[in-house]
Order: sequence, then structure tokens, then C-alpha cells
Amino acid sequence: MAIQPLPPHLSGQLDVLMIDNFDSFTWNLYQQLCLLGANVTVIRNDAISPSQFPLLKLNSFIISPGPGHPQTDSGISRDAIKYFQGKVPILGVCMGLECLVDVHGGKIAYAGEIMHGKVSRVRHDNRGCFRDVPQGIESIRYHSLSSQVSSLPPQVETTSATEESDVIMGVRHKEYTLETVQYHPESILSEGGDELIANFLKLRGGYWRENPDFHVGDPALPPFPLENPNPPPNYKAV
Repeated sequence: MAIQPLPPHLSGQLDVLMIDNFDSFTWNLYQQLCLLGANVTVIRNDAISPSQFPLLKLNSFIISPGPGHPQTDSGISRDAIKYFQGKVPILGVCMGLECLVDVHGGKIAYAGEIMHGKVSRVRHDNRGCFRDVPQGIESIRYHSLSSQVSSLPPQVETTSATEESDVIMGVRHKEYTLETVQYHPESILSEGGDELIANFLKLRGGYWRENPDFHVGDPALPPFPLENPNPPPNYKAV
């Protein structure tokens, strides 16, 4: 079966391609990226087929926030991770984090708290996209689902968590330039968001070994510690 050609606006070289998971926050993220110098193309998560991915030429890739569950509401987002990981840098925000975890065999569960438009302080590992981002940043959250710590596969590492309850706020692939955050760095209420996004835009290639200045996989650095790795009693898979 022949692959359908791409729409004209996707047929050339793209700088940043972002999948919109039908979420208004996509456009806040779009504006942030543009203000930081990126040339961003946005498509809805049902705009093209995974069979068309080989036709795309892009420098980096972003999966936007969105409502619902990654298995039922993310459209082509999970397939895009499977195809583009190891090829170009990928950033996932909120739903994007949940898609990464799901693709790599982890479980998405109720976070133990409903956080829509609420602020938490976040600590992180100061590597990858968190390089030189201040510790204890205030970060706005819009979610009730989170990745289940005990389900994370060996190739995925925790990068950040809330200070008060250790809910995971970031996960990263250990080899691929695949970084995700649960909170919303594009929000005006989130500290350090511009620094995190600017770090992402500096990444090149599909592997962390191509970006040694970001210190991912540095054996001299300890793993990110989770002080409370056990989920709360009402933390259940959905």
C-alpha cells in the first residue's frame, strides 16, 4: 500500500514539530518556544498517519499536554515516540511524559492527589534539560495521573519529583535524547521553564552520548534519589 504524501506545510525541512493533543496549553508552549527562537510547526494528534513518519524531516519533536489517558487519547503521540526516539531530541510535557512511560512498559496510575492549576515545589537531578535549572522551583501542575515508580523499566530514569510528596515530575530515557516533565514549564507560574526549554532546544541527535555537556549517564554522578518511592495507599493503576 502506497504511503500518502504529506500535506504541503509538512513536506519541507522542519525545525520543531509539535503534536497537539487537543489542549489549549499547546499554544502557550508554542509561544514559549517561539520566544526562545524556535520555528515551530504544530499538528493535531490525528493529522497524519504513523506510516507517514518516514517522510518527515525535522530537527526536534515535542508531545504536548492533553486530557485523558495516553492509551486512549494521545493519537499518534506514542507511535511518534517509537519512531523518532534515537533519531532526534524529543520533549514530552504532561501527556507527553505519560506517553513515554506507557511506550516503554511502565504504568500510569492515579497520582494520589488531584492537581489542576496548583503549584508544587520540584527538585531535580540537574542533568539533561534540568541542567542549571534552580532547585526547589515552583511548578504548576494540571494532572491527576502520574507514572508509577515501581513500574519504570531499567532504561527509563526518574529526573524530578515534588518536594512534599515525591510524585514523579520528570522521567528520561537513559540512552535516547527523550526527556519528559509532568508539570507545565510553559506556565507563567512555573519557575525555570525558559531554562528547561532552552536546554532542550540545544540538544542535537538522538542519543545523550552526542550531548556530553548535559551529563546524562555520567558515572561520576549518583542517581536521582526518591525519598518516598512507595506510592500513597490510594495510588492505583487506571
